[in-house]
This record gives sequence, structure tokens and C-alpha cells, in this order.
Amino acid sequence: LCPGLPPVNTVIITNLYLVVFTPYWPLTVLLLAWLGFDWKTPERGGRRLTCVRHWHLWKQYCDYFPLKLLKTHDLSPSHNYIVVCHPHGLLSHSYFGHFATEASGFSKIFPGITPYLLTLGAFFWVPLLRDYIMTTGICSVSQSSMDFLLTHRGTGNMLIVVVGGLSECRFSLPGSTTLVLKNRMGFIRMALRHGVALIPAYTFGETELYNQHIFTPGGLVNRFQKWFQSMVHIYPCAFYGRGFTENSWGFLPYARPVTTIVGKPLPMPKIENPSPQTLDKYHAVYISALRNLFDQHKTKFGFSETQELVIV
Repeated sequence: LCPGLPPVNTVIITNLYLVVFTPYWPLTVLLLAWLGFDWKTPERGGRRLTCVRHWHLWKQYCDYFPLKLLKTHDLSPSHNYIVVCHPHGLLSHSYFGHFATEASGFSKIFPGITPYLLTLGAFFWVPLLRDYIMTTGICSVSQSSMDFLLTHRGTGNMLIVVVGGLSECRFSLPGSTTLVLKNRMGFIRMALRHGVALIPAYTFGETELYNQHIFTPGGLVNRFQKWFQSMVHIYPCAFYGRGFTENSWGFLPYARPVTTIVGKPLPMPKIENPSPQTLDKYHAVYISALRNLFDQHKTKFGFSETQELVIV
């Protein structure tokens, strides 16, 4: 959700400035009051605005890389789906472009389907930013949010989750195919609980958009990174990309093609309280389908026939 990240500090600093240095502190109070009043909206389907999803800015955003969205199977609007995206990358540029905007043609590719890109609830704690990202169709990734979308919004809903999350950032290196997935069972449990199909999706090129400095394992900085991750579940990465000119250094992503392949739906039985053994069974089925999707397309995007997904 990269377009939403830079405004976070701006909103927080602006409100602190209003409170401490100006007589306009009532504006911050009003924003916080609205935050409390509207607290549950990100878990109740958000507040989508079609006009925001069609902003011309997003077309320029997708054309910069460019981003491309491909499907392998048609989806029926009479069902709900959970699309599981890999890899997270550093800032998940592709998933924002594909599912939070119409710039890559989502509604034409999947007619009758409504996408809900799900992200961390912390984004919705920031006044103004939360209202902005909800207009693009982004909602909270909490269990209550997913339950609501799968039971109170009818059919034709597509929930998009990036299961590797921020823990996967440290593996976001050019050429990497390492995914944090081995112990991620929540999406399997949710699919079984509601009996909805899981759809694996793999993005080729997402890990090519930045370089990352890898510190010496066991060194001071590396120990700090691991400690910080243990405290707040975020792995701080020293990443960099290009500047405003082609050969300069900066924090803009490299302009490299990124293609997301959406695979075949995997039907799931409805089991409200699946046992650990049942979760393991369908988790293995999902990983097998994801590997097949990757293997079918990897050579088209610069990987060798022998390259495999690494699941950690």
C-alpha cells in the first residue's frame, strides 16, 4: 500500500504541530472525534468511491513500471473468493495498482467481481489517511472484517490478502523466490470457515523494484533488526531504488515490468471449526497449487526451469 505510506508521518506531524504550536488544536480534536465515531467502518466494508479508483493518476502509476494483471480462469459473480498474493515485496506496489484502482483494468478482466484489498488495521488509526485509503476499496485484514465481507455483502466479492506481510520484506531481493508461508494458517481457516474458494496469485517482478543492503548475520545491525521485529513484528530494511533521474540513487522504485498471475480457484468445504490436521491438509493443497502456478509461468519471466519457490 505504498501510496498510503508517505502520508502517515505527514498527518501525524501536522496534527502535533496544530496542537503544540497553533491555536487550531480543535481541528485535531474533531479529527479524533470522527476517528472514534467511524472506528468500525474499515471492518464493515469501508467506503468505496468509484471516481477515486478511476483517477487518471493511477493510470500513470501503473504505466510507470508497467504493471500487468493476468487471469488464468474466469470467475463467477455468484461466488465469493479469497485471493492470496505472493510475494509481499517491500511496498506491494502491484497489489495497490491492480486491486485498489482500475488502472490495470480489474473490472474488465473480472466482470461482476468487487475487489477488497485488505491491509493492517494500523493504517486506519491515522485520521484522514484512513478515509483516503477506504475510498479505493481497502479494508482491514482483521477476522471481523473478513467475516463481514463474506457474509453481509452478498456474492461476487474478492478479498485480497498478502499473507507474507511485513515479515517477508527481508526476503525482497532481486531474483528472490522466498515466501513466508509455512506457518501462515489464518487464510486457510477463514476459507474453510466460510466455504469460499482460495485463489493463488503470484507476482513476477515485485521483488525487482528495489535493492536491499543485507547486513552481516549476527552483527550489531542485524541483531537490532531481529530485536525490532520481535518487538513490533516489522523487519526494518535498508532498501533503496532510483532517484528522479534514471541513473541516480533514491527511494523511488525502479521502472521494471511487474506481472501478477491470478490462478485457478481451489474450492474449499465449509468447516466452521477445522482441526489442526484439517488446516495442515488444505494448507498443503494450497502450497501445491501455488507451486504449480509459479512453475507454469516462471520461464516467461526470467527464471530457470530449476528455480523453485522457497517456503519458510
